[in-house]
Amino acid sequence: MLQKLRGNSQGFTLIELMIVIAIIGILAAIAIPNFISYRNKSFCAAVETDANSIAGAIADYFSISVHTATPAIGDVNGGAGITLTGTNAGTIIGVDPTINMTVTVTDGTNRCPTAYQAPISAAASPQGFWSNTTPGIYTKLITQ
Repeated sequence: MLQKLRGNSQGFTLIELMIVIAIIGILAAIAIPNFISYRNKSFCAAVETDANSIAGAIADYFSISVHTATPAIGDVNGGAGITLTGTNAGTIIGVDPTINMTVTVTDGTNRCPTAYQAPISAAASPQGFWSNTTPGIYTKLITQ
């Protein structure tokens, strides 16, 4: 009976298990930095989406004929204001809303990579761009 147990060679050896664990470790070392990069870029997309949401709410605000002055954030969306993503903060600036207005949204997480922000400059995209002086601020221009 004892020899029957010794002759049983089913299962994995320690070397085989160590090789599998090493392969999983290598794959994780490649995947985790990419995942973190993609996640941080999603914070940038959230800021840009918030700015577009504010711009849409401003368009809705001016669809009512009695609204002629630049609205505050709390005035848009039927007076309910805009709910921004996470800790993002937005402002609406406009001296003359019949000419142009500026919407700025600040990334409250400070996790949007500057490498993502740099190519989207005022020269490259004048209607929506990231600040080249203060990182984490996205500006959207609304012109008539």
